[in-house]
Amino acid sequence: MECEEIRADLRLQSPESIKEAQKNREILFELNHTMPTTPKYMELLKELFRGNIGEGSFISAPFSSMACPENIRIGKNVFINGNVLFMARGGITIEDNVQIAANAQLISNNHDLYERMILTCKPVLIKEGAWIGAGATILPGVCVGKYAVVGAGSVVTKDVPDYAVVVGNPSKVIKILDEKKFL
Repeated sequence: MECEEIRADLRLQSPESIKEAQKNREILFELNHTMPTTPKYMELLKELFRGNIGEGSFISAPFSSMACPENIRIGKNVFINGNVLFMARGGITIEDNVQIAANAQLISNNHDLYERMILTCKPVLIKEGAWIGAGATILPGVCVGKYAVVGAGSVVTKDVPDYAVVVGNPSKVIKILDEKKFL
């Protein structure tokens, strides 16, 4: 996925953005201390993601950390297990029917190597039906293809083709799934 890098200087945050970040931390704290699947929990999820979470989708608490939830778009029938880390200043899009296992990390921002208060940001895209294994890390600018599988513990540094299975650090394609077998 070719995408332009966006740079954000953390020293130049507006009072409004600081207030918004505090509000997000408060919602996240309350969410992590609310019984999952209750109406209150689902209401907090919708509030945190500004309504950008599709019907039938569910995210298990706890979230270990989150930056810029307003930059996250979650499709329909997505399941995300507990302790997933979203660093979303660069944007994260998760399409329909995706499964993400516990302790995965979706990271769309990094720090400039020389000016550490500047974030370098590129969006992350997880396409329809993809499956991200436990503890996998998806780095900035990466697109995980349709129905692709990212093996547990893998570190994904470049795009994953549709229907590919990738494993390792850095991840490598080890298999291409038969797309005719998907309903």
